[in-house]
Amino acid sequence: MSDTAVEKRYRELLGFVPDNIKKRNALARFCHHEASIDAVEALRERLIHDNPLDRKTQQLVHFSMLLALGHAEAAQLHVRGALKAGAQARELYGICETAAIVGGMPAFSLGVEIVYDALTEAGQLKPE
Repeated sequence: MSDTAVEKRYRELLGFVPDNIKKRNALARFCHHEASIDAVEALRERLIHDNPLDRKTQQLVHFSMLLALGHAEAAQLHVRGALKAGAQARELYGICETAAIVGGMPAFSLGVEIVYDALTEAGQLKPE
């Protein structure tokens, strides 16, 4: 898969190409291991783009799993993807509440911070 096709998929999914993806692609090119990126992207293509779950549901599931694992940066990407796919603030807050069951108050607090920042960035919520 060419960089252009890879970048197009990330823009379609998230609305932008994350920096870690740009770095990953650049390093693979530098090391002449572009085939590893092709393999990763082929797996992503199958698991994400050929998935029976709709885009919003996928992004909400990703966000919830990443919250439970405490992976803040990746969770931030998937909140943005969920918003791009049509998720509402109430749904995202519901994920935060549900994360408290699995990951405790740290997961809830992390989720609240991420959702608050994403909604503020998207102009849906005015910072206090």
